[in-house]
Amino acid sequence: MQYIIIVVIVLLALFIVGLMIRRKHNVVIQRLEQEKMQIQHYPIFEELTKVKSLNMNGQTEEKFEHWRNIWTEVIDVHVIKIDSMLFDAEEYIDRFKFKKASNVEQAIEEYIAKCEKSKNLIISELEELIGSEEKNRIEIEQIKEHYRSARKTLLAHQYSFGPALAALEKRVEQFTPKFEEYDALTVDGNYLQAREIVLGLNTEAQTIYHLLSEVPTLLTEIQTKIPAAIHELRNGQREMEAQSYYLNHLELTKYLDDLEEELETLKSKLADLDVATVAPRLNEINDEIENYYDLLEKEVIARNYVDKNCDDTFQTLNEVVKATKEISNEAVYVQNSYHLPENEADIPKIGLKQLEIIQKRFELLVSRVKDEKSAYSSLQEELVEISEEIERIKDEQEQFSSRLKNLRIDENKARAKLDSLKRILQETDRQLSKANIPGIPEEMDARIEEAEEQIYIVMQSLQDVPLNMNRVQGNIENAEKCIQEVSKHAQEMIENVMLIERIIQYGNRYRATNQKVNDLLLESEYAFHQYRYIKALEDAAAAVELAEPGAIKRIEELVQDELYEKSQY
Repeated sequence: MQYIIIVVIVLLALFIVGLMIRRKHNVVIQRLEQEKMQIQHYPIFEELTKVKSLNMNGQTEEKFEHWRNIWTEVIDVHVIKIDSMLFDAEEYIDRFKFKKASNVEQAIEEYIAKCEKSKNLIISELEELIGSEEKNRIEIEQIKEHYRSARKTLLAHQYSFGPALAALEKRVEQFTPKFEEYDALTVDGNYLQAREIVLGLNTEAQTIYHLLSEVPTLLTEIQTKIPAAIHELRNGQREMEAQSYYLNHLELTKYLDDLEEELETLKSKLADLDVATVAPRLNEINDEIENYYDLLEKEVIARNYVDKNCDDTFQTLNEVVKATKEISNEAVYVQNSYHLPENEADIPKIGLKQLEIIQKRFELLVSRVKDEKSAYSSLQEELVEISEEIERIKDEQEQFSSRLKNLRIDENKARAKLDSLKRILQETDRQLSKANIPGIPEEMDARIEEAEEQIYIVMQSLQDVPLNMNRVQGNIENAEKCIQEVSKHAQEMIENVMLIERIIQYGNRYRATNQKVNDLLLESEYAFHQYRYIKALEDAAAAVELAEPGAIKRIEELVQDELYEKSQY
């Protein structure tokens, strides 16, 4: 009994699954039926009737018959085949032969896709044919208008086109047979072929329009503007050469001769309507001509510069030579009293040698100016270089002369500085002697001795003959540094001694009540009498801070006020 129930359940499940699969297939069949009906009832023949408004000849008639045959095949063959396959698929589904049904459904999909492709092809070609007829009709009128305008332009302005007139007329007249060919194709219903004619004519019309605009402009450049510039350049060259300008380096005559020949070649190319070659070359020629104008102007400017500055440069050169010789003599005299480094002592000699070379360059420049066989632009460059070199040597010699004059000033400053350092050291000795201190530490004595030694070294260097100011300056710097340090340390020591005394006096009040304070103060007093003032200050400060924290700061302020009052006094 259990096995029977299981079998029944399995069969029931299989039946339910089968029903579900059949339902899915029925949905597919309904969709395919709907797509078949859309193809079958699509008004393709109504669309084809639009062609009858055109000339039903030639290509149009062939297309119409071809489309009608294709669609007739779709309706009479493919749709009927699809109906039959749909019927077979429904029988397979009813009998639960789903695999065969799927195969048939796939075949129906392929047939429907084929029919859809045929429909789309017909519609596309139909729209192209009808659209070509409409575009052709509009554009051909525009092209004819361009053609009539071009003919009028050529007739009215024949002179403007010069040798290119014949070629332009020939290209314009080529429109006429194309128009005739277009009309014939249209009458015969060959609208797509006529479309190709229209596209070609449109491109040619644009080209003709460009040529009609460019050719007169380019011809004016070749026949009028550039020849006028050539004539002007030749006249300018003759006038400048008559005024003794040297222009051979420009090779202007050769360039202008070659240019006149090239203009004839460009004119021939323009007669062949080779605008793409002629136009950019004419732009280059205009740039070249403009460059020659600039070069001629440069020669005029250069001549004015040379004429204006040649005498001034000669005068400046003589003045610098004279001044350098005087500086050289002055250097020899100064070296009797002051030592000069070798590289500095040779500055006037080197300057005189350089000026001798410059004099030769200037003499050569003057001879070239008189010979009138050199371009003024090159003469100007040479003159500028000579002037700059003279100015450089002049500045160098003036700086050297200034250093010579400053040697005496520097000596006086050094002696004044020495006196100042002596006074500082003497004042430091006086302060140490006047200060109420037990004695001076060995370290401070050594510093003072070193400072005195540095003073002595400066005094000895100031007695040298010839006097070496570089050495003197170095010794002065060393002495100043040493004496400043001595003065600073002496002042600090005096302040520390004064501070120690005030701290010990302040701490005496706590000796009887605080043994630790008493011990520290005894140590501070011992160090104080041994001239160990830093140690004494540390012990005294520690003792007072132990007894009364913060007291040291108040004592320091009082000492500073006392020192200020003494300095004021």
